[in-house]
Amino acid sequence: MEPRLIFINLLVKLGVAAAVSSSLVRSVEFKSLLFRDERTLRQKIYLVLWFGLPIMVGVWIRFSARSFVAGDLSFETALLLGVIGGRWAGALGGILVGMPALLHGEWATLPFNLLCGLIAGQLRTMALEKDDIWSFSPFIDLSIYRLIRRNLPRPRLFDWQIMFFATIAGLRFVQTELSRYFQRSTFSLDSNNLWVEIAIYAASATAIGIELKIFNSVRIQIKLEEQERLLLHARMEALQNQINPHFLFNTLNSISSLVRVDPDTARDLISKLATILRRLLNSTESFVPLREEVEFIDNYLDIEVVRFGGDKLRVVKELAPASLDVMVPSMLLQPLVENSIKHGLSSKVEGGSIYLRSRLSDSKLVIEVEDDGVGIGGAHLTHSASRPGTGIGMANVSERLHVLYGDTAGLTIDSHEGKGTLVRIRLPLLQAAGAIPEAFYEEPSRTRR
Repeated sequence: MEPRLIFINLLVKLGVAAAVSSSLVRSVEFKSLLFRDERTLRQKIYLVLWFGLPIMVGVWIRFSARSFVAGDLSFETALLLGVIGGRWAGALGGILVGMPALLHGEWATLPFNLLCGLIAGQLRTMALEKDDIWSFSPFIDLSIYRLIRRNLPRPRLFDWQIMFFATIAGLRFVQTELSRYFQRSTFSLDSNNLWVEIAIYAASATAIGIELKIFNSVRIQIKLEEQERLLLHARMEALQNQINPHFLFNTLNSISSLVRVDPDTARDLISKLATILRRLLNSTESFVPLREEVEFIDNYLDIEVVRFGGDKLRVVKELAPASLDVMVPSMLLQPLVENSIKHGLSSKVEGGSIYLRSRLSDSKLVIEVEDDGVGIGGAHLTHSASRPGTGIGMANVSERLHVLYGDTAGLTIDSHEGKGTLVRIRLPLLQAAGAIPEAFYEEPSRTRR
């Protein structure tokens, strides 16, 4: 083949390698097979089929269109499957991609590809750090520089990337010699021109490097998403841990004020507090049905009613039955109710009322906590905004909504001095089980304590 055609085929070959690997990583199933540290035999077979079948098509095209040989990536694929999946995956991949060549009379291709897969799989076991596999680069000068720099403070002669590059070059040499001395035993591009021959060797290393770079970029993206998820989880736990001690601190203050003047009431409060803390310690869920949140609020209000007196603190609940099965963030309502009592009603001598409402509206869950207290000076605040006097709990609720829902949730505070405060939350519908029948969209029932 003319040098000009060889160069064209080598360039197309690199494009085919990039196209195949880019297409494969679009599949969630393939990514789950690719980015595993350990695989069962079944998973290795699936990985080989995912990777090997497209390459088999390329080999068939080489026989049907003899002038187009760029689609034959069987040599590179056997090495790649071995270094990613281990010896078994490399051997199976070598057999699979070598099958079309065997059927067309190239008897040495299949055993040679099998050998390549086994050798690459053995190299995988020799890698001290598996990240070296994903960061392989055909630019060997960088690896040599790293090797020299690493050996200055502490001698270490083995470098995996240099070894892998040497393996690719060595096996490519063996394949070229086989095709020269045993005509039609296997296929390999070759040329009497030294620079063309160097380009052929470099193309094999570059094709493997391109595919590994594409896989590694997706792997890094997945790791970043996982780190972001863990960070989000840790942030949520931090916010939750801010709410619980805040609630506990205020409740213990109430108990301490009653220990001497009313020991029986203090004991009753301690018992109710123990019930609340038991629920907090036993629950690790980030989301719970609204029904459970309301039950938790009932326990909390039992404490506050004892503290304020039944004639000074009145609670009215207007809850639509369909809304009680919607999942909401755990400990969502308690800070809102606590805020109403502490900042809205505690300074009123005659006491006041708290209204808890929930309903479904426009595919949203609407929760309202309203009081007829002193207000916070007249305000209409939205989402994560807060004002002095709304408390730590309110700021945490707003932050949690922003972290969990982003812009799909809304929180508004409508307050008027001397008239009270209304806190309204709109959340996307998250069902505990099944969808909500239209018949359940009914008027909320009204209960009063």
